Amino acid sequence: MNIKVEDISSIKKKLSFEIPIEDVDAEFGKAYNKLAKTAKVPGFRPGKVPRSVLERQYGGQIEGQVFEGLVSASFFKAIVDNKIDAVSPPEVIDNGSLKIGQPFVYEAEVEVRPAVEAKNYVGLELKKESFVVDDAEVDARLAEMRKSKAKVATSERNVAQVGDIAVIDFEGFIDGEAFAHGKAEGHHLELGSNTFIPGFEDQVAGLECGQCKDIEVTFPESYGNKDLAGKPAVFKVCLKEIKEQVLPELDDEFAKEAGLESMADLRAKILESIASQEAERIEKDFHERMTDALIEANPIELPESMVESQLDYMLQNLQNRMQAQGMRLEDMGINAESFKKIYREIAAKQVKSSLIMEAIAIQENLKIDEDEIKDKLDEIIETSGAPKEAVINFYSSDEKRRGLVSQMAEEKVVAFLSGKAKIEMVDKQSLDQAQMAEE
Repeated sequence: MNIKVEDISSIKKKLSFEIPIEDVDAEFGKAYNKLAKTAKVPGFRPGKVPRSVLERQYGGQIEGQVFEGLVSASFFKAIVDNKIDAVSPPEVIDNGSLKIGQPFVYEAEVEVRPAVEAKNYVGLELKKESFVVDDAEVDARLAEMRKSKAKVATSERNVAQVGDIAVIDFEGFIDGEAFAHGKAEGHHLELGSNTFIPGFEDQVAGLECGQCKDIEVTFPESYGNKDLAGKPAVFKVCLKEIKEQVLPELDDEFAKEAGLESMADLRAKILESIASQEAERIEKDFHERMTDALIEANPIELPESMVESQLDYMLQNLQNRMQAQGMRLEDMGINAESFKKIYREIAAKQVKSSLIMEAIAIQENLKIDEDEIKDKLDEIIETSGAPKEAVINFYSSDEKRRGLVSQMAEEKVVAFLSGKAKIEMVDKQSLDQAQMAEE
């Protein structure tokens, strides 16, 4: 068999094949011998149908099978013998006639993994957010916890104010006509929550218990009901009752309900939680900046099939998570096609990042050994709290193990690059301003 390989681009090759007569005839022979064992032709016993009869009745079908067999076998041999890192099936772009007693000639194109030699990755100039937590953030988290523990009681006050829960009767009118679903009795509305039509809650605040009032508002243009969107309306509102949230005291008893001994312990725990979340966010942001710098310094032409594979992987992950929650893509207002359109650039960026990181790992001889894998598994067991046997079993499959090693390799590359980078620590405001300027 004669095979010729030509480079079309950095990510595509053309392969030209000439398959000799003996291979073509042998493939036809195998196909007809297999068919003869099962073919049912009137007037002939099973297994006794002459080949000439089979050729007349099944020639087109057999030709298709032989075509697929010859292309598959010759293509596989070509990529092995020529060490072609194919990332897509062959696309036959031209082929001659396929007949017994004649050589078979065809041409195919295939996408290949780009050969990446990473450059300009030592000494990256990067900005990283410096982490500062002040008491205001702890106070805000405490306020959220306090509100979640609040109890609702009838207020002794007679005038509603922001923060109260107003119990109201109301009915809405447009051009003097009541509209559907615009009426309620005993409705509980938290003033200041901005859950009602803009301007409505502000006008309920200040009403006295038992007082009725006409409240004029305009439905937003983006309102879900198109019949009401953008239209002015009048609501006849009567305030029936005022309820208020009674917040617990922030004392040691409050801390004990949260499982700690004192408010000092609770504040320390909240600070630790904020620090952990912020550190994770900052590292993720820093990793994105590093990735952007590497991609800018190392332009790569990507095979479309690699982007599609990454999109399929991302889509499958999302569908699995949604299925676990009893949801579907359609519940988010998207389908597989729109998902791929929305996330195509992100998928391409992830593929580029992976290729560059892998190239750096090879060039810098950054490998993951068995001891490191064992230490990583011990870390997963400790942080997850999962049984050791369950974690070991989960990562026993080749696919899961490769995924773990790939993640560890990327972490090692990031650590290497961070150690070689010129990192400027800046506050969040300066970082945001710099990013806006870049955009």
